[in-house]
Amino acid sequence: MFAIIGIVVVFAAVLSGFLMERGHVTVLIQPAELLIIAGAATGTLLTANPMHILKKIVASLQGVVKGGMIGKERYLSTLKMMYQFLNKVRKEGLLSVEGDVEKPEESALFKSFPEFLKDHHARDFVCDTLRTAITGGVEPFDMDQMMELDMEVHHHEAMQPVLALSTVADSLPGLGIVAAVLGVVITMGALGGPPEQIGEKVAAALVGTFLGILLCYGVVGPLSSNMSKTAEEQNEYLHVLRVLLLSFLKGSAPMIAIEMGRRAIPARVRPSFDEMEKTCKNRAEPAAAEAAAA
Repeated sequence: MFAIIGIVVVFAAVLSGFLMERGHVTVLIQPAELLIIAGAATGTLLTANPMHILKKIVASLQGVVKGGMIGKERYLSTLKMMYQFLNKVRKEGLLSVEGDVEKPEESALFKSFPEFLKDHHARDFVCDTLRTAITGGVEPFDMDQMMELDMEVHHHEAMQPVLALSTVADSLPGLGIVAAVLGVVITMGALGGPPEQIGEKVAAALVGTFLGILLCYGVVGPLSSNMSKTAEEQNEYLHVLRVLLLSFLKGSAPMIAIEMGRRAIPARVRPSFDEMEKTCKNRAEPAAAEAAAA
């Protein structure tokens, strides 16, 4: 949502300043120039990237519009889930959660946390790690190396659409110049005509440069920057899960492992220890009662 507001502010500020200088907005409406720039930019995007990256660009842009940032509530929910999960492992052993990690969509525990289930990368990251731990014979150091490798691969893939969109942003000023040059060519062909007509054609040519620069620094560039920050937030989230899981696999008690994970949460969204303890234990008590009744 803030991305849309920001783009609106950019265009509103530019148009307001133009109107304050007594400019005519109709001069800026040049469909041909916009077609040249937008069409050429789309063509370069299609030429430079395979289909899977194009799909990721669309998905990432949808995420930017929705504003799906990972906040304190998401981290608290994850800590609650992992506290319940690790308590079950501690009391009943790793084999007791084999069904949960093999089919997380059917797990009663995971179903209570739909946000986690929807996040395929985080879900697979946790389940694959625990599935490997269940097989046995893997040292915590090796598990940490596997989780780190998984994070690196995911982060690399998440940055591919960002780099693709950044390349398009860098090309927009040049494409604006292409549109302007074509406008000058048309203007040269109209020499000898009325001065007003020549002036209109020169103005139309200059609008091409204006649009290329505006779209680069006011729209596409900021969108790619926002996508980059979203990818970083996802990587931070996986890092918290990595620290938490590694602590437990080394033999720490569930609450200690959860506290290790909490300490890895970025300070801007990190819950306090009291918030974490209250949230985890309030949620764990009803779960324990249900398990005892069963």
